[in-house]
Amino acid sequence: MTLRRLVAVFLLSGLAVVATATPAVAHAELIGSDPAQGAALATPPQQVRLTFNEPVTLGATPVAVTGPGGAAWTVGAPVADGAVVTAPVRASGPAGTYSVIYEMVSKDGDTVRGAVTFTLTAAVAPPPTTTTTTTTTTTTTTTAPPTIEAAPPTTPVAPAADGSTDDGGMPGWVWVLGAVVVLAVGAVVVLRLVRNKKA
Repeated sequence: MTLRRLVAVFLLSGLAVVATATPAVAHAELIGSDPAQGAALATPPQQVRLTFNEPVTLGATPVAVTGPGGAAWTVGAPVADGAVVTAPVRASGPAGTYSVIYEMVSKDGDTVRGAVTFTLTAAVAPPPTTTTTTTTTTTTTTTAPPTIEAAPPTTPVAPAADGSTDDGGMPGWVWVLGAVVVLAVGAVVVLRLVRNKKA
């Protein structure tokens, strides 16, 4: 075999090795999505779907949806099924441009990041939050102790110095003195009558 043929065989073998090795080192690429890139939606989707050219696994932050004014949709638990990743979403925010930001891991272990942008033509109000408030009313009944009325103090009545009691009448000595006076007057009158008769 001549030198030229050896060189040609070597070059062809090298090209064949490079051609077969290139797909092995290539990273996963996004080949489809729902919502699609650049889509305009009047109503928000309930699920995000990402399709890659090879099986992937979920990254640290697999799927996030952001919008104008810092709006962020609520994203449920993503599921990777081969080359397809799905995640439930709950939309809220104004009309405008939104981005589905993804982070996946290729078969070779490299992290693949990217974004799909779409437009929401109408604002979406956040779902109402229902709050249940339970009020417990406690009634306290207070029973007052029975009231005992105190009897008025009794003031003892001291007996009078002359032996009579203060019952609102005249003292006994007054009556005795009056009787003595009456007897004396009567005696004087009798004596005068007797003297007049003798005279």
